[in-house]
Amino acid sequence: MPHWTPEEMPDLTGRVAMVTGASSGIGFQTALELARHGARTLLAVRDPHRGESARERITAVIPSARGLVEVVQLDLASLDSIEDAAADLADRTAAVDILVNNAGVMVPDGRTTVDGFELQFGTNHLGHFALTGRVLPLLLAAESARVVTVSSLTHRRARPVWDFEPASANAKEAYSEAEWYRHRVSAYGRSKLANLLFARELDRKAKRARFGLASVAAHPGYAATGLFTKTSVSRHNLVVSGLSHLITKATGQRAATGAWPSLYAATHVDLFGGEYIGPRGPGEMRGAPTLAVMSEIAQDETVAAALWDQSVAATGVGYEELSR
Repeated sequence: MPHWTPEEMPDLTGRVAMVTGASSGIGFQTALELARHGARTLLAVRDPHRGESARERITAVIPSARGLVEVVQLDLASLDSIEDAAADLADRTAAVDILVNNAGVMVPDGRTTVDGFELQFGTNHLGHFALTGRVLPLLLAAESARVVTVSSLTHRRARPVWDFEPASANAKEAYSEAEWYRHRVSAYGRSKLANLLFARELDRKAKRARFGLASVAAHPGYAATGLFTKTSVSRHNLVVSGLSHLITKATGQRAATGAWPSLYAATHVDLFGGEYIGPRGPGEMRGAPTLAVMSEIAQDETVAAALWDQSVAATGVGYEELSR
């Protein structure tokens, strides 16, 4: 792939895009560029006040986007909220051309979602699995929809031992603080492996059903966003917080650049589904987008199919349109 920047994105006038976690960081930058290129852009956010602030920031930079940027309230840690958001979306538009599954939590304080799943797995994977399934009719109504699901370099260290059951109430007490932190980091990696397996399985199922839907995965490398500094350990330990901030500032790329793989995955005409896009620099940490390296497990279709079936059972979202 040649060196690429968002300036090369096509005109998106008339197309509808939704980005989860669009109030800050990479999600905000992704939404900003989609709006800059003419898309009607929906900011799917948990906090509508932060969503409105993001909308105002985007339209201040891009006055032509006024009237094209909207806020959709969405809590990916609640299956009811996901269903409500999908219904809200269906009231606003007949089709969705681009869905960017970007939002995520990393080593948070909370342990479970509203529905009782481990919080990272339930939000990062199951939340996006349910959301994509709920808005699938709108995606299939588009001429050539694109779903982008954001994974992470951490997926390479993960194993397919899924967190469908929450930790017991006294689980934390069984670990030292260091062991508990490692446990939570491992859970994050598993959620990111699940994101990648889901993205590729969705693409396979769409192709088998002969739908014009392409599912592509992406990862931002190491970006200087608030995700690392908002972990539970960073929030409660000033030394860890300070070190995390310094390391991120020194080595991470800007959030705007971290959004490039997602934007490339969402709009580049040479992608047909199933690809995984990340930065081209050393270790895939930073730089312009290119094809990224997947772990062997992430490429295992048997593992992906089993995860899909378990996710259907857990969320009650069946993707019936892909089975007809």
